[in-house]
Amino acid sequence: MTQLNPTITRWQGVGLLSTALLGTSVFILPQLTVKLAADGAVFAWALLLLAMLPVALVFAKLGQLYPDAGGPSWYVRQAFGERAGAAIGLLFLAVAPIGLPAAMMMTMAFADLLVPLGEEAKLLFELGLMAMMLALNYRGLQLSGQLQFGLTIVILAVFAAMILGNVEQIRAPQLDQLSAAPVLTAAGVALWAFLGVEAFSHLSAEFKDPQRDFMPAMMWGTILVGLVYMAGTALVLDAEQEGVAIATLFDQLFGGGGAVVIGGLGVLAGIATMNTYFNSMARLTWSLAKQGYLPQQFVQLNSAQVPARALVMLALLQGASLLLSYWLQWDFEHLLAPSNGIFVLVYLLSMLAGWRLLGRRYKVVTAMASVLILLLGYSVGTHMFYAIGALLIAMLLLWLKPKSENACA
Repeated sequence: MTQLNPTITRWQGVGLLSTALLGTSVFILPQLTVKLAADGAVFAWALLLLAMLPVALVFAKLGQLYPDAGGPSWYVRQAFGERAGAAIGLLFLAVAPIGLPAAMMMTMAFADLLVPLGEEAKLLFELGLMAMMLALNYRGLQLSGQLQFGLTIVILAVFAAMILGNVEQIRAPQLDQLSAAPVLTAAGVALWAFLGVEAFSHLSAEFKDPQRDFMPAMMWGTILVGLVYMAGTALVLDAEQEGVAIATLFDQLFGGGGAVVIGGLGVLAGIATMNTYFNSMARLTWSLAKQGYLPQQFVQLNSAQVPARALVMLALLQGASLLLSYWLQWDFEHLLAPSNGIFVLVYLLSMLAGWRLLGRRYKVVTAMASVLILLLGYSVGTHMFYAIGALLIAMLLLWLKPKSENACA
């Protein structure tokens, strides 16, 4: 079998995107932005949501018109040729050794709320989670979509309960305390929450009706996530900023259980985030193999029409990275910033592809999105070197190794 099985509905798509963007960040980033900007954190999230809407809209329109497992790689290929598309695909795969382990380490921070573990036990737990995701995805994406949509509902229910339970204490941010510099700094930190929109575009070909459902799923998911982050930030404006503020606030509202509820949801949300990236990278590997830019062994699908060999390869790569990080005593901060640089280049080239492929009515939107991404690249600074180096290596490999004549159509 060499064709993916379209199974995703509109609301499953909203669930997949929402859990990918919420992840563990929903319990961490609101608190971090409040530390940086105080009352201005709420405005930082509102500003970021407004800025991300044109980026999401361009990805949504591209996914709707060009549904393919290659995602940004496929869009760039349509706009600038096969080798350019393959270079972006290989660049995106360069996130695998740093981004996936970083997400795993963030997930373990919430596992510590449940059961404090030593370093060796954490490593074993991380490897066990990786094996579990591999086994789950062998059975196909539909099961994962249903589970992740359910998790989104639970996270939203917890936030709604905390807002209703604390409604008398929630206050509007004070305008006289606003300052542009900390608001922009907080927005820059908060941007990590929206790194995942591009991964969702890899799944457009697996929607039952991508023309009807993909764009609404993308836009509703983005808006929903932005509103959840704003609500979470309002909740912790006056909360104790030590530890995990959301867990402490949960204890105050409901008399305990914060470590279990928030820690448990944080672990599950982290798994959901990794699951979405795990799926999208496997499908990108499958797409590049079909085009002849990666070994043909990755083209074969299993009985559930899943690129199983690509999944195994990614699992082994992540396991090796976790072992190396343990040996070098790296934490997720060592891996996070270089990951952002990869996303900056992938986003920027995708927006340029949108400028070329979409109609005149989308020119202004793609221009706005491109300016935002350039500003993000400036904020990443020297960590962009990893991304630039990965892109140059990908281009060199493509120049040295011509596309296989036996590529699948």
